[in-house]
Amino acid sequence: MRELLSTHLAFAYSHTGAEHVHALNIDGLLDPAIAFFSYREAGELLAVGALKQIEARHAEIKSMHTAQAARGRGIGRAMLDHLIALAAQRGCTTISLETGTIAPFAPARALYARAGFVPCGPFGDYADSPFNTFMSLDMNGPRRLS
Repeated sequence: MRELLSTHLAFAYSHTGAEHVHALNIDGLLDPAIAFFSYREAGELLAVGALKQIEARHAEIKSMHTAQAARGRGIGRAMLDHLIALAAQRGCTTISLETGTIAPFAPARALYARAGFVPCGPFGDYADSPFNTFMSLDMNGPRRLS
């Protein structure tokens, strides 16, 4: 788990200035407001993802990462669907996220867009910057399945 999270953080820091990286390390994931999940196949860790409760009806997707060898198999989407379902169970009406703006983050942005997330402004404690993309999903609106 630590290795995959380290890979996630290294990716973020290698493509974005440190002041614009909002990925969580192990200590950050231990926050009681965060539910952290892993996806395993035959015992092998293939993906991680977390849901942070921001307010009673607002949650944030955090620390989504799929191992390089597992990409393109629908595992990231399965993790995202799990986190969306958890937010729905908790009565959330909005799910937000932050990701990068440059090309290496394009697959993540595309995954979120396919799930119905749309660009939005900064939320919570985030500040607008040219390095961060903010997206949200209206849980009462239409959702895309593929």
